Parts: sequence; C-alpha cells; structure tokens
Amino acid sequence: MDRHEPSRHVTPATRVNATGYFDGILLGGCIRNDAGDVVAGVNGHTWGGCCELSHVWVDERYRGQGLGRVLLRYAEAEAAARGCAQVVLATHSFQAPGFYEQLGYERKYAIEGRPTAYADIIYVKALRRTVSSGSSRS
Repeated sequence: MDRHEPSRHVTPATRVNATGYFDGILLGGCIRNDAGDVVAGVNGHTWGGCCELSHVWVDERYRGQGLGRVLLRYAEAEAAARGCAQVVLATHSFQAPGFYEQLGYERKYAIEGRPTAYADIIYVKALRRTVSSGSSRS
C-alpha cells in the first residue's frame, strides 16, 4: 500500500481560533495493482482527536478481495497513532453500510432524501489510542 506523506498545516485559522486545536494533518493512502494502477484508496484528515474519512474507494473489479478492509485498518492505525479517539465517515444507503458495520462502525444518524429515495449515513468507530498524547491545543 502506498502511504501518502501527511501534509501539515491543514487546519484553517478560524478552526484554530475557535477551538485551540492546531493539529490538522491530511491522511491518505492507496493500493496499486501489478501494473501500477491505483485500484483502491482512502483520504481524509485528523484534527482535534478525531479522524474524518472523506473517501474510501475500491475499483469494482477488485471488490471482495479485502482491499477496503486493508485501507480502513491503515487509516484507523494511523489515526490512533496520531492520538485520535474516533473515526467518522459517511456513506450512502446504496453503498456500503453493511461493510462498515461489520468492521465495528456504529451508525449514528441518517439524512434521509440525500439523494432522493436514499440516505446519507454517518458512522463512528471508537479507537484505542496507540500512543498517549496530551492535548494538541496551544
């Protein structure tokens, strides 16, 4: 798996001023096939003790091979190493809610009608921190 080097300083000044947390760091990685093509990926960020995953994607031809599980385990381990207590992500009702639930994600709420006739579902998974970290506030 290719690990993308984290980009520092992603926390907007308004968030820092409001919360005191200045520890925003991008998170991302991908999996390539033998030809070097990206066939799966994850991206998001960590900030204020929380990891938010924006995208978890596996090419349809590679689904069912455990790549999504590998991506989530990577993201969860990286988030825990950064001192995060949880991972938050959203998926649609027509995508992969069962997949996330099998991996220990808890459904928190759904926004019905997003899009029409479907729902946007928010999941959270509590993490065990791998390092003890103090507050990242200034």
